[in-house]
Amino acid sequence: MALDFDIGRILQQYSGANPHQPPPQVEQDFDQIAQNSPREHLADGLSEAFRSDQTPPFGSMLGQLFGQGDTQQRTGMLNQLLGAIGPSVIGSLLGSGALGGLLNHANRTAGQQQVQLTPEEVEQLSPEQVQELATRAEQDNPGIIDQMSRFYAQNPTLVKTLGGAALAIALGKMAQRNR
Repeated sequence: MALDFDIGRILQQYSGANPHQPPPQVEQDFDQIAQNSPREHLADGLSEAFRSDQTPPFGSMLGQLFGQGDTQQRTGMLNQLLGAIGPSVIGSLLGSGALGGLLNHANRTAGQQQVQLTPEEVEQLSPEQVQELATRAEQDNPGIIDQMSRFYAQNPTLVKTLGGAALAIALGKMAQRNR
């Protein structure tokens, strides 16, 4: 019971809080909540942060997360993105630079199956290329935000690199859900 009380107390301070002035302990609060809350609650909070007009665009945030992730996280994230976009988007990217070359190779290798990049292929991409891919994925499939939120709910330590505003928005959404 004490744990539930502490979560409620922590979340209460984010209910209606200004994300541009998050409390100084927002990262520590996020850690505590992420460790002690159901992943679906955390995913809902992350979806809110990714969609908020008070945070950078979704593509920018995913590019940033890609830049901060390890090889396994980057590979998982990119394959989630690729799995959510339609063949038309992949087709439109096939001719564009390094990303297009990798997708073309992976597309030929996969045949009719879903395109999957290897860790070695993923490491050839820049955060800017991932940002472009995430932006296109969101345009093609707005539900990608929820998918990526579920993915990052499994990697909450990485989410802290998005900064205090995004964390405060996520915690604020979780506070609303907790009421």
